[in-house]
Amino acid sequence: MKTVGELMDFGPLIKYYRTQRGMTQKELAEGICSIPHLSKIEHNSKEGNKETIALLLERLGVKIEDVAGQEKEIKTLLDDFDDKMTFQIKTEADRIYSRLKELGGLIPFTPYIYTYELYKYRYMLFKGEDVAAEVQHDLLKKHLKNFSRQERNLFDYFTSIYLMRQARYHQADLILEKLDEEFAVGINNGEFLYHRAFAKSHMLQPGHVIHFGKKALQHFMEQHNFKRILHTLMLLGINFTHSKIYEEASSCFEHLIRNAELLKETNLLPQIYHNMGFLQRKMNRSEDAVRFFEKSLSMQEEKNINYLVTLYAIGETKHSEGERKEAKQCFEEVLELAEKLESNKYLLLSTFYLMLEDADPKAFELLETKVIPLLEEGKEHRDDLEHFYKFLANYFIKMEMFEKAVYYLNKIS
Repeated sequence: MKTVGELMDFGPLIKYYRTQRGMTQKELAEGICSIPHLSKIEHNSKEGNKETIALLLERLGVKIEDVAGQEKEIKTLLDDFDDKMTFQIKTEADRIYSRLKELGGLIPFTPYIYTYELYKYRYMLFKGEDVAAEVQHDLLKKHLKNFSRQERNLFDYFTSIYLMRQARYHQADLILEKLDEEFAVGINNGEFLYHRAFAKSHMLQPGHVIHFGKKALQHFMEQHNFKRILHTLMLLGINFTHSKIYEEASSCFEHLIRNAELLKETNLLPQIYHNMGFLQRKMNRSEDAVRFFEKSLSMQEEKNINYLVTLYAIGETKHSEGERKEAKQCFEEVLELAEKLESNKYLLLSTFYLMLEDADPKAFELLETKVIPLLEEGKEHRDDLEHFYKFLANYFIKMEMFEKAVYYLNKIS
C-alpha cells in the first residue's frame, strides 16, 4: 500500500479533491498551513511535509489507502478494457468505459493518463465513431514527445486502424510494416497480424493476406478469441478464392457457417453466404452460386450497398448462364437501387448489362470508355477486370478490329 510520501503528484490531487468538495483554499488551509503555502503545494511548486499532506487529506476526508485503491482499480479497468476490445465484447467494453469516465478526474494523477487516452482512441475506432477518433488522434498527436516507446507504438498502431477506416490502406500498411520491422512491443500479436492481413486484402495482395491471416488465426485459436477467428477465416476464405485455392476457401466458409450460428454472430451470415456464392461461381457452379447469393440476399434486412453487391452478383451469374429474362430483372433493380445509393460503379455496370440485353450497339463503347476506366481507377480485383477485358477482346475480334482485340488480350496476360 502506498504511503503519503510515495504518492506522486499529491499537490494536484489535493486540489482535485478540494474543488470536488467545493472548498476554498482558506477553508482547507485553516489551522494547517498558510493559503500561499497550500497554493504552492497544489501547483507542485513546493513540497509539503508528510504531516501537512496527511492533515490536508484528513480534512478532505480522503484516505490515502482509498486513493491507492482507486489507482489500482484504474490499472485493472484499463487492462480489462483492452481485453474486451480485443475479444470484441462490446457490452463489456461499454460498461468499463463508463466506469473509467467516472474516475476520469483522478486518472490524470496516475501513471496511466496516456494509456487511458490511447485506449479511448481505440474505443472510438472500435465503436465506429470516426469523427471523435479524429479529434482524439489530433489531441494525442500534441503529446507524442511525452509518450513512452510502448505508448508511441500503440498510437501508431491505432492510427493505422483509423487510416483503414478511411480507406487509406497503403498508408496504414506502411505504418504496420514499420512497426513489424521494429518488433514493436505492447501490441497484441493476433490483432496486429489480423490488421496486417486486412490492409493487404484491400491492397489486393492475397498471398500476403494468407501469410498474415494464418499467423493471426493461430494466435486467436491459442487465445480462444472466437469472434476474431471468424473474422480471420472470412479474410482467408476470400483470399483463398482469389488465389484459386478453392478447397481451402470452401473449408473456411463451411467452418464460418457452422460457427457463426453457434456463436450467435448471425450478422456475419449474409457476408459468408455471399462469399460462398462467389467461390461457387469461380468454380463454375452457377446454380450453387445463385443459391448462396439468394440466401445472402434473403438475410439482408436493409437495401444498402451490400444488398446491391449481392443483387448484382445474381444478375451477372444469371447473365453468364443465358437466363436473360431473370438477369434483366436483376439489373433493372440494381440500376434503381444504385441511383438511390448514388453508387456510380453499379450504375454503370447495370447500365452496361441492360444495354447488352437490349442489343444496344453502344454497350461496348460504354464498357470501354466508362466502365473499365472506373474499375481500373478503383483498383478492382484482377479477376473482375479480366472478365471485362475478355468481353471487349471477343467483341473486337467479332468486329474484326484485331489491334484493339490484341490490346485487351495483352491486358489479360
